[in-house]
Amino acid sequence: MPSDASIAGKSDGEQYAVSSMNIHPNPQVQARRWLVLPVLCISLFMVVVDNLIINVALPTLSTELGASTSGLQWIVDSYALVFACLLLAFGALGDKLGRKGLIQFGMVAFVACSVWASFAQSTSSLIIARGAMGIGAAAIFPATLAIIIDIFRDPVERAKAIGVWSAVSGMAVAFGPISGGLLLEHFYWGSVFLINLPVGVIALILGAILIPSSKDPNPRGLDVPGFILSIAMVGLLVYTVIEGPHRGWLSATTLVSFVLTAVLFAIFIRYELAAKEPLLDVRVFRNARVSAATGSIGIAFFVLFGFIFLVTQYFQFVRGYSTLSSGVHTLPFAFGAGITAPIAARLALKFGTKRVVSMGLTNMGIGLTIMGFCGAQAAYWGPVVIGMLFLASGLGLVTSPSTDAVMGELPAERAGVGSAINDVSREVGGTLGVAISGSVFASLYGPKLGELTSGFKMPEEVVAIAKESAGAGFAVASKAPTAEASEAIRGAVSEAFMHGFHSATFTGAAVAFVGAICALKFLPSRRQRVEAVIN
Repeated sequence: MPSDASIAGKSDGEQYAVSSMNIHPNPQVQARRWLVLPVLCISLFMVVVDNLIINVALPTLSTELGASTSGLQWIVDSYALVFACLLLAFGALGDKLGRKGLIQFGMVAFVACSVWASFAQSTSSLIIARGAMGIGAAAIFPATLAIIIDIFRDPVERAKAIGVWSAVSGMAVAFGPISGGLLLEHFYWGSVFLINLPVGVIALILGAILIPSSKDPNPRGLDVPGFILSIAMVGLLVYTVIEGPHRGWLSATTLVSFVLTAVLFAIFIRYELAAKEPLLDVRVFRNARVSAATGSIGIAFFVLFGFIFLVTQYFQFVRGYSTLSSGVHTLPFAFGAGITAPIAARLALKFGTKRVVSMGLTNMGIGLTIMGFCGAQAAYWGPVVIGMLFLASGLGLVTSPSTDAVMGELPAERAGVGSAINDVSREVGGTLGVAISGSVFASLYGPKLGELTSGFKMPEEVVAIAKESAGAGFAVASKAPTAEASEAIRGAVSEAFMHGFHSATFTGAAVAFVGAICALKFLPSRRQRVEAVIN
């Protein structure tokens, strides 16, 4: 096995050639590494799908459980909140205690809480169950990527494996609404959770047989203060972002929460710099590939989740697609991500991470710009599909190379924490994307609808209801006393929706283009050696 010093002194091409001889020291693990990858991807797919599958069930839950608007929001967000705030802690636990054990624990917890959620009898019970599912998801997600890094020692093979991992993650975003719509058409609402039982059991059995044991061979002590600070810091940030659109971004509560988050962040950094065995050695962010790649991932998921939040409503409310049909119409996105992601990390090895990631964010910006110019009845097999394909290809070009950049800069024994850094950027970026896109949309939709309906002589309380959301607006239209009135209200709601939709998509496009410029400026094309920084 060549030494780090001998590799570091070689050119990029020579370095990859030498590294390509790297194999796992356990011959059995080396022989079955490509069998382990699908098992990890099944686990990943289930976790990502559950982040989105619940959205299509919200109208049903509103009726069946009598959930309020706030209750529906927390049914969705409790999962993301718990998931995000535990990622760093569980990533470190996997490094210390063993990643296989953690992923199996997470699978058992995830499946058990899914069954609990499927039989919930109240909104509060479902919110708690969804939050508990987030615990299992946080144990599974970083462990899947950390195990990939451990078993694929060759840089080219690792790039391929990360590409598959990223493709599955991107495809799961599109398949969430499809699978949810399909289940809701034929079964009761709890089926969107109960489906995790057979899938989870299969993944658990295959994982017990195929997944190898891996952990840090020289485990560090348990950084309890770091654990607590990381959970509090990320948890408060995600909670503040979730509540920001409702409390107001400039309200005293929101501003105080952001200030407290910044204070916790500063305390966390100061403590981790001084700790002998830190949860996360924050000096790793001095490395431009780690910091710039992490930021690129966050921006990509900001754009992605904001788009998914808007386009599912566009399909259902404006174009009138059913729940299942709405999901099916997102399939081009799944195909685009599935095709691009597996080759993106290889492209980065050839052309440099900087160029590929910057191009990916540019493509995402182009895709949202195209969507921003779409009208209410724009041709689906035209600008809508083209826009989705640009977004999907852009996501693949960003996530695979950026993930490979982050993980390639960290020593293999710290893969769990490295994976958690990658995953936290996804969750926080996605949560910000939904919150800010939703806030931009809501700030324009309501006033525009009020303006358009000012001459309809509708009662003020009815107008107020219609302003709450597009779904409420179309519900009001369906109860209008005459067909003419109903059609007029529907037209006003549709126009107001598109007014907010266009502004929100252009906002996302602007973020993507700025991210592309930042990646081009700050993200190094090739790998740096950082062991001296983090050890």
